[in-house]
Amino acid sequence: MSADGLAGLDERRRAWALDAARHISAGRLRELITGLVDIPSPTGDEGPLATHIADTLRATGCHAAAQPLDDRQANAWGRLTGDGTGPDLMLYAPIDTLTVGEESEDVPWIGPELREDMRPAATVYGDLVTGLGASNPKGHAACVMMAVEAISRAGVPLTGDLVAAFGAGGMPTNARPVGTRHNTGQGAGCSFLLEQGVWTDYAVIAKPGWTVSWDEVGLVWFEVTVGGIHTYAGSRHRLPYDNAIARAGEVAAYLEKWFEEYAERHTSGTVAPQGIVSSIRGGWPRMAAVTPAVCTLMVDLRISPDITPMRAKREFMDALAALRAASPGLDVRAEMVLAIPGTRTPRGSWIQRSATAAWEALEGRAHEVIAGNSGATDANILRGRGIPTVRIGMPKVAEAPFEIDFARGMNTVSLRAMERLTRHLIRTAVDTVTRTRAEVAGAEEGAVA
Repeated sequence: MSADGLAGLDERRRAWALDAARHISAGRLRELITGLVDIPSPTGDEGPLATHIADTLRATGCHAAAQPLDDRQANAWGRLTGDGTGPDLMLYAPIDTLTVGEESEDVPWIGPELREDMRPAATVYGDLVTGLGASNPKGHAACVMMAVEAISRAGVPLTGDLVAAFGAGGMPTNARPVGTRHNTGQGAGCSFLLEQGVWTDYAVIAKPGWTVSWDEVGLVWFEVTVGGIHTYAGSRHRLPYDNAIARAGEVAAYLEKWFEEYAERHTSGTVAPQGIVSSIRGGWPRMAAVTPAVCTLMVDLRISPDITPMRAKREFMDALAALRAASPGLDVRAEMVLAIPGTRTPRGSWIQRSATAAWEALEGRAHEVIAGNSGATDANILRGRGIPTVRIGMPKVAEAPFEIDFARGMNTVSLRAMERLTRHLIRTAVDTVTRTRAEVAGAEEGAVA
């Protein structure tokens, strides 16, 4: 890693970025992340956290506001205004947690009980902070807050506006069964943010992964219905018997194998789109004596930027048709119930080049592209609306006084990693919103040529 991560900047921008970086401290980062973790924000209930973020940004010199979607959901945004001659840049992070942090909704699906890290309460272990969403998404949101606060306090002269935006409903989930409106999750907050005019020329989304990503998968969801015969255990040997639950097991096993073949066919660029069978529903738990006439499975199938949701749908339907042909009497059908295309930002885009230069300056080596990705974020919403966007974030914590599984990876953040990401965001921002639009456009044209 280079001494200050500012190699490649001219003297003026180097001085501005250095002034801003002086306002970063481990103590302030710890204060920001614990403040975010301690306010619950499950998908559909982000309002209190959005208000906290807006208040915090306003106290550091930003024009900021919470943006309600309804009485429980809200985005937050803040703006440092430039002189109008340069491009506007958005630093973006979602703020909702994938799970809720309450036994009534999370257990037993998350495990037999809620561990300390699965609850919305921060715990500090030296350099590490744990708590629900401490890394993803709240650690990344705290880095955006720190970057904008540092630039504001340093008084960097901006040509374009620097916008910090924090979206509700960024997780890949539909509405929870607790009265939230149906249109939650799946980028609903990000979409609303743009519809309400919080728009920029470029965007950087802070989400996990210490690499600059310019493309990512989308996703399609299917509800798969498997038919059978409703009958009684006492009559199994006397009446026709076709158990929809047993049949659903056959379908799930077939699809799990098919997903591997599908991923191999569609791996390209930095993405390797995966698929899973995520849930099963069928029968009466109170009545174990009978079989149901149907059983349903939910499927998440990731798609690369190179294929459309309709192409993915047809591949999936063809796979089910092949299964039916090989299994006489099998009644299986599917409906596509959600579709978000994968997206890509051109490699020659200003924001891709600037963010990559920042990474290389911080690391002191050529940018390392991480391939095989299958995670989807609100970057798809931003790019899909026409805003060139790249993704940059922190790696999962590797060393800790506890085992790092999937949940702890989401719920544990390193203050040192937060500082590095914040420095990256500051450098990229200073490199972008202190230039003229003509200067940036000329650089893009030169890259294409």
